[in-house]
Amino acid sequence: MTVQQIGFDNDKYLTLQTERILSRVEQFGGKLYLEFGGKLFDDYHASRVLPGFQPDSKMRMLLKLRDQAELVVAISADDIEKSKRRGDLGITYDMDVMRLIDAFREFGLYVGSVVMTRFRGQHNAEVFQHKLEAMGIRVYRHYPIDDYPSNIPLIVSDEGFGKNDYIETTRPIVVITAPGPGSGKMATCLSQLYQEHCRGIRAGYAKYETFPVWNLPLKHPVNLAYEAATVDLDDVNMIDPFHLEAYGETTVNYNRDIEIFPVLEAMFRKIYGHCPYKSPTDMGVNMAGYAIVDDEICREASRQEIIRRYFSTACAVKRGVAAPAQLHKMEVLMQSLGLEPEMRPAVPAARAVAQRTGEPAMAIELSDGTVITGKTSALMGASCAAMLNALKHLAGIADQVDLISPTVLAPIQHLKVEHLGNRNPRLHTDEMLIALSMCAVTNPTAELAMEALSRLRDAQVHSTVILSPVDETVFKKLGAQVTYEPVYESQRLYHKS
Repeated sequence: MTVQQIGFDNDKYLTLQTERILSRVEQFGGKLYLEFGGKLFDDYHASRVLPGFQPDSKMRMLLKLRDQAELVVAISADDIEKSKRRGDLGITYDMDVMRLIDAFREFGLYVGSVVMTRFRGQHNAEVFQHKLEAMGIRVYRHYPIDDYPSNIPLIVSDEGFGKNDYIETTRPIVVITAPGPGSGKMATCLSQLYQEHCRGIRAGYAKYETFPVWNLPLKHPVNLAYEAATVDLDDVNMIDPFHLEAYGETTVNYNRDIEIFPVLEAMFRKIYGHCPYKSPTDMGVNMAGYAIVDDEICREASRQEIIRRYFSTACAVKRGVAAPAQLHKMEVLMQSLGLEPEMRPAVPAARAVAQRTGEPAMAIELSDGTVITGKTSALMGASCAAMLNALKHLAGIADQVDLISPTVLAPIQHLKVEHLGNRNPRLHTDEMLIALSMCAVTNPTAELAMEALSRLRDAQVHSTVILSPVDETVFKKLGAQVTYEPVYESQRLYHKS
């Protein structure tokens, strides 16, 4: 599969999704609390498993509803207190709340407020609230409820949801989003339904999760790729038994929603006197399955995503930040689809170079299917070598041409070792690119290579050793998709960039 192949019609998806949300607003009489799962404007997982899906598709869909929607960002006070971080960005959840607000505002969306869930007077949460309020952002507090979610009489009462701050909203669609899972989005929605009901306002609830795709088969690679992406959460795709019983139709949901549905159903009955939904699937508004235009392309993209997730999990276990059970689950997922790591083309290519040279190596699969390799040398690490070789190929430059002058390289290496205290004189990719850009000022050939950088987007990169944070970040900024073996380059206990 090459990245030019499209398996998903993004325009059709945006149209269908907007129509579905508006119909749900109408169903509930003009006020809808919409729980938004996943990432709103940087959903790269969806873009990888559904080629053609744009990472900002959800945001673009919301822009169609700009005048009718407002956003509320939920964050757990516990996550603030323990400085929980986003694994992909490396920033704390409270910092990500501010990043999200800035991004939403730049898109022209209205952010109404922030709600801190599970608030128990945590010091750092109070400091964060004061910081937001000083910047003119309204902050509300929601509190823990004993025996949540099983004690329905307490939850749906003045001593349960009734103790929470009422979030004042002004628009018919209230999108509840968060920096990550476990932030209390669903509880926020349900609390608001209770509060609105007490005020005589009719409101509804719906859930917008892209995965699993409810109208694809349970073991479809797209849905299995979701299990691979959430291996740390122990999410498992399941047939929705409530939907099957109510409609005789087989649909796919996941364990947490299925387990919580009887509780939600009881809460709805307590609030409204009846439940508007017969199943967890009923609650969803996801139309992604209807926008798949080439099933095999999406299947193959998802298989490749599962292999990428396998390497990511293996390296997390090696670093001691993931449990071995997570890797075992990934191995089972791989086996269920007959997948092997070598099915990622860059993997056998990189391993072959490493075996031949006895040193770390890297391979890059370009969008046309060409695989370029790089080996470790005295001047450069394998990452730099592979990137330079790929740029030469893309720019039509002969292999023997030197793009970076030794008069530029030598001072950089001297600076690293003699002044900055680095043990390794080899260049990282960011240093190599700076050197290349300096040479491009006077060397037209180097400038051609620089211009080819944009064509590394969606390249598939594999290293035979764990990459330094610097090298991994550079490849990701260029839009490449990176994996590496769970092997450190050295036997040292302390590994730095």
